[in-house]
Amino acid sequence: MSTESPARCEFDSSKLLIELDVTLRGDVHAIAPVVDKVMAIIGEMGCAGGREFEIELAISEALANAIKHGTAQDPSKQIQICVACDHMRGMLIVVRDPGPGFDPASIPSPIVGQNLFSTHGRGIYLINRLVDEVRFEKGGTEIHMRLNPPGTR
Repeated sequence: MSTESPARCEFDSSKLLIELDVTLRGDVHAIAPVVDKVMAIIGEMGCAGGREFEIELAISEALANAIKHGTAQDPSKQIQICVACDHMRGMLIVVRDPGPGFDPASIPSPIVGQNLFSTHGRGIYLINRLVDEVRFEKGGTEIHMRLNPPGTR
């Protein structure tokens, strides 16, 4: 990762219920404890709005992709997850990795043809179905996942 400070979430921090920044190593065993921590805090603050399952799965998939593709499962490399929530704008989840990035348009659909039988390639598809907005930044090294506030879906 670069030596400069990581970017913050896009929300105005003075209006946030939560702003959480966590760094984890490029090891698949680091996913569950981070997801559990994030979900506990989101639950305490009432940010999930009944969408706990979607949030938990989207975060797990994004972190798994970042570890597999962004760090090549190298525990000496780090991934950052940033979660911000407020009642007016909903929730923003950003996962950043130090990898080479990718072109999201080049990912084949896992629900077409022979891809149905593939044992991988469903993470981004799932994330797109679970959250309200997905955006890739910095050449695919960042995924921005936004969930609208409860009642505005």
